[in-house]
Amino acid sequence: MTAPARVECFFDFGSPAAYLAWMQLPHVCADTGAELVWRPMLLGGVFQATGNRSPAEVEAKGRYMREDLARFARRAGVPFEHNPHFPINTLTLMRGATAMQLHRPERFQGYAQAVFDAMWAQPRNLGDAGELTAVLTAAGFNAAEFMTLLGRQDVKDQLKATTQEAVERGVFGAPTMFVGDQMFWGQDRLDFVRDALTPR
Repeated sequence: MTAPARVECFFDFGSPAAYLAWMQLPHVCADTGAELVWRPMLLGGVFQATGNRSPAEVEAKGRYMREDLARFARRAGVPFEHNPHFPINTLTLMRGATAMQLHRPERFQGYAQAVFDAMWAQPRNLGDAGELTAVLTAAGFNAAEFMTLLGRQDVKDQLKATTQEAVERGVFGAPTMFVGDQMFWGQDRLDFVRDALTPR
């Protein structure tokens, strides 16, 4: 019996395009019977390793991207609002995603949804410890336990390892999806992901 197709999605909460992929990719995988694996990475580390940088650092491009992402969100029926606190250092957030996958896998989906919502649907300043604590508490997480998990060495090591793996596989931005050896960058490539998952 043939194993189901598998999609790996490397992401960072700081990418609004990754948020749009988070909201749409599960439907693509459900429709095609594919397994979906979320791979938390540190986008800042990827940028540093590859020489890439955020579109927000280029004024005209950043302005265009905000409008373009809003168009994609409307087309997909996904709530979206540019975060006025952007850019936000996501190290704590991405360690949180890694910690959930390693130690509280049953809470990963809830954690990621809460963070993505607070970043790009109902924007909060998640770079502020008090704001982050409020968001996590409202989502049913114990903030003290969360901070303890963040300090674990295996969490730090895993995030570094996943980020390095992403770079070695050719990732330069988020979201980046793999179907086998095929790489697809950006939430606007989801149709290509669907094609790669659809038997011919």
